[in-house]
Amino acid sequence: MPTESLATPGHLARRWILVLLALLLLARLAAMAGLPLMDTTEARYGEIGRKMAELGDWVTPWHDAGVPFWGKPPLSFWLTAASMRLLGVNEFAARLPHLLCGLLIAALVWQFARRRAGEREALLATSVLLGSTLFFVSAGAVMTDAALVLCTTLAMFAFWFSLDARDAAERRWMGWLFFVAQGLGLLAKGPVAVVLSGLPILLWIVVEKRWQQAWRGLPWLRGSLLALAIAAPWYVLAELRTPGFLNYFLVGEHWHRFVTPGWTGDLYGHAHEFARGTIWGFAWGALLPWSVLLPLAAWHWRRTPAAPETQPSLRLYLLLSLLTPLVFFTAARNIIWTYALPSLPAAALLMAHWLARRSVRAEAWVAAGLLVSLAGAGIGFGRLAQEKRQEERSAKGLVNAYAAESSGDQPLMYVERRPFSAAFYSRGRALQLKQLKDAVPHLGPTGGYLVVEQGQDPSALAAAGLQMQARVGRYGNDELLRVTLPDRQVAATERAAPR
Repeated sequence: MPTESLATPGHLARRWILVLLALLLLARLAAMAGLPLMDTTEARYGEIGRKMAELGDWVTPWHDAGVPFWGKPPLSFWLTAASMRLLGVNEFAARLPHLLCGLLIAALVWQFARRRAGEREALLATSVLLGSTLFFVSAGAVMTDAALVLCTTLAMFAFWFSLDARDAAERRWMGWLFFVAQGLGLLAKGPVAVVLSGLPILLWIVVEKRWQQAWRGLPWLRGSLLALAIAAPWYVLAELRTPGFLNYFLVGEHWHRFVTPGWTGDLYGHAHEFARGTIWGFAWGALLPWSVLLPLAAWHWRRTPAAPETQPSLRLYLLLSLLTPLVFFTAARNIIWTYALPSLPAAALLMAHWLARRSVRAEAWVAAGLLVSLAGAGIGFGRLAQEKRQEERSAKGLVNAYAAESSGDQPLMYVERRPFSAAFYSRGRALQLKQLKDAVPHLGPTGGYLVVEQGQDPSALAAAGLQMQARVGRYGNDELLRVTLPDRQVAATERAAPR
């Protein structure tokens, strides 16, 4: 490839890349601090972390009072709870650990590419990863996926450099690190983490005929014991604390969720049902803007010869790491778009390698892609910042109105459906009622606050033994009412009270 001077377009584009990456990070930090937790995913996992921090129960994640959450292992909840213990209960504290996981993934991609081909390719790979739509959204959102991808990327990194180590000390260290990543993966998402990181490695060993090298390069028996020592104690304690966890998590979450369309055994919502193969469409969307920009670049460079490939074995390793999660989820119908996330680090490394081999102007294309990502982030966050949209997706505004209106001893009650964000922002004080009349036992002489769907018929309140004092406000599809008991019922309650 031609050597660049400081005045070449590639050098100038690298400066713009650094500026745009800094702006993307600032945009992510601003959104983390400024946007409320959104229902259902972010608010659900944020509330589980808040309960863990409040209760000091680091074994059982709690979905609601008396209802354990068996859907995911605890690693991401531990991180969220620890952050809120340090920084208080707020959106930024809930999201910060997941941003740090994303930055660690980016650091691993940087180091992997730098070891492979130098700092130019490392910058390209890191930029492609950080500018990808799904990675940008997931890094800094309260979900379990960032912790999972950190573990699978660490395993990918450690395995390769245990075989390609500079010396015996690095080989031993990387070998042990591989099994630490597997143990943490079991705590991040369960056995699927081992499958997503182990299957591409197994396929690569078979295709490349590296059985002997792989066997000698890692401490398989002792390392497997280490991985189990990291993860197994929590699984045992979780089953002992809440019997039934292992059956639901291993059979329900790891079998029925993937092979049973419209699975009705989901204890915490409903199964997602998509056409088989939808994961490939999710992956295309996850890689935007690169899934559009790179084909355009390929057409633009169609007559430009590429530099020769120097590491075909490593390219195969990365390709298998990219494809395995997508092939694995191809037959599944109960999926969401974050299932494509484990493919993104390998995809970024492959794209960067292709870009670096094609042209000295690759940086200009990457800078253009980052500019598109930044514009998309601005538009997306701008829409989410609109008050109406926030009210539709989060109960923060409603809970704040309740806190400003109430005297502190008046309950906040939801009928039938209480969003997770209401539980989070009320610090667990928001009650969930099955029907209107269930509000009566919770009301004292000063009344309380009731959340109903907009347009609630006042006669229904009267039939339930409630009297509406005022309509406090409308928030999305919900309406906050100040209610009390009828005068005669208040008097009867006061007479019945012990003296």
